[in-house]
Amino acid sequence: MIADNALAKAGKLIKDLKIGSDAYIITNATINNLYGSNLQKILAASGINSKIKLIPDSEKSKSLQLAYSLIKDISQFAQKKKVFIIAFGGGVVGDLAGFVASIYKRGIAYVQAPTTLLAQVDSSIGGKTGVDLNEGKNLVGAFYQPRLVLADTKVLKSLNQKQLSSGLAEVIKYGLISDKKLFNFLESKPKDILAKKQSALEYIIASSANIKAKIVSADEKEEHGLRVILNFGHTIGHAIETAGNYSKYTHGQAVALGILVAAEISCSMGLIDSVLLERIESVIRKYNLPVKIKNLKLDRIIKAHYLDKKFIGAKNRFVLLQKIGKVKTTENIPLEIITCAVKNRI
Repeated sequence: MIADNALAKAGKLIKDLKIGSDAYIITNATINNLYGSNLQKILAASGINSKIKLIPDSEKSKSLQLAYSLIKDISQFAQKKKVFIIAFGGGVVGDLAGFVASIYKRGIAYVQAPTTLLAQVDSSIGGKTGVDLNEGKNLVGAFYQPRLVLADTKVLKSLNQKQLSSGLAEVIKYGLISDKKLFNFLESKPKDILAKKQSALEYIIASSANIKAKIVSADEKEEHGLRVILNFGHTIGHAIETAGNYSKYTHGQAVALGILVAAEISCSMGLIDSVLLERIESVIRKYNLPVKIKNLKLDRIIKAHYLDKKFIGAKNRFVLLQKIGKVKTTENIPLEIITCAVKNRI
């Protein structure tokens, strides 16, 4: 559900699902201070008991250690209760809470209530859950679908511009891989989107969610090669995050840079021309996202990209652009082409 003030419907929607009467809400301090007590009141009005558990608002929260700590805490809370989890926050909260839900008692029900644009358009949809290792991002996880995704556009009003821009990187990705109309909208309406105009937000969220839902429905566990296109920009994007120890760039900033590297590779391989490359860079600039990689060494990024989950043995696998709205998956791209593309962005 995507709606203004969608959280007001949370109690009734969850009760109708019959997934339990006791909610374990995983969130962070910022979201809890803004909306935590209100969510608990909404749930209580439908007869749902709840407990709020705070986690640090950082990519470093996606760890096996914190997942274990949450599982121990849930097991204490769950005595003589039918417990389900609510992931109430951005992508970090959603990934971690979904992972915990997938392994506690071999899987309990959970609800995604995403509070960032990035989570509403991307990470809350599709059932990918996981935590990071020092060696790389999302290397431990599971495909585990939420019973409900409740995207309340009203909560986006509290996002700062950096968080908003971070989410827009994923929206740009969706336009490039599947929806020329969406890309054109992003290109022509930056003022409306950056001002968080309700109609503009609803359009980009619904368009992105629709694209992801269709792709995931057709290839939930990446077994048929279709879902992999959702990783456009993420191969080098994840490598940038890893090389920066998850602190130099937000996920969205890293994805924006990864999109540009993927576009550079596409251009060098003759799939797109430099005019389109410049057009993509222009849109990324409009949303205050980086177009150059700063304070990271080339060799660290290249080393980190080898840990990408899309590799097949020693073969790399990149999603490349053919035109706006169309991509292709290419394997075994020469290292010198990848290195040159990354170097062009440093």
